Amino acid sequence: MSAERMEADLRELIATVQCRHLRALLERVFGPGTDSWSAFRDAPAAKRYHQAYRHGLLEHCLTVAQGVSAISATFGGVDRDVAVTGALLHDIGKLDAYRLDPLGIDLTDVGRLQGEISLGYYRVRRVVEDLPGFPEELAAAVLHIILAHHGALEHGSPVVPCTREATLVHMIDNLGGKLGSFDRLEKELPDGSRWSAYDRALGGGAWFAARAA
Repeated sequence: MSAERMEADLRELIATVQCRHLRALLERVFGPGTDSWSAFRDAPAAKRYHQAYRHGLLEHCLTVAQGVSAISATFGGVDRDVAVTGALLHDIGKLDAYRLDPLGIDLTDVGRLQGEISLGYYRVRRVVEDLPGFPEELAAAVLHIILAHHGALEHGSPVVPCTREATLVHMIDNLGGKLGSFDRLEKELPDGSRWSAYDRALGGGAWFAARAA
């Protein structure tokens, strides 16, 4: 999908957020012409495992947010606006943690020193504090999603998901990352092969049955 199509889909999704505070937060981060939007649009989602290419972060966060939006209507008690906002912002720290240059994708010094989750929390916390009247409980709900989206302490999250919304974002983020790994492996697959080599992200090889042997 083209970056232009993904941008249009992102703006359509943001327009469905009913809470004015959350919509203001999203517009401040993703508004056309902002420095953060320009960086987000072009950034990769990872160094290696999924969507490790230009526009990859936009693709990943958009698909996670679209999945969260669809599933939030299925399970009772989920605040869709909070979940969608958290999904769109969950990886925002990668703007500071990674750099994309002609030599490839690599971690920045601050990315190595502080980690993308801490950087994402700090970036969104600063925006929230600049928005007049932003409810503290609402801020806590969104920031918790960012802090908990890796799902476990051993995976780098400083806290585990403690809300429905954070649990949903973590699960869909994990799914999106794994499915993104299939896309990467299929692109790398030699002609005539249906099986990839062992992949660390999947814990095994990937099978592409539809490919010609």
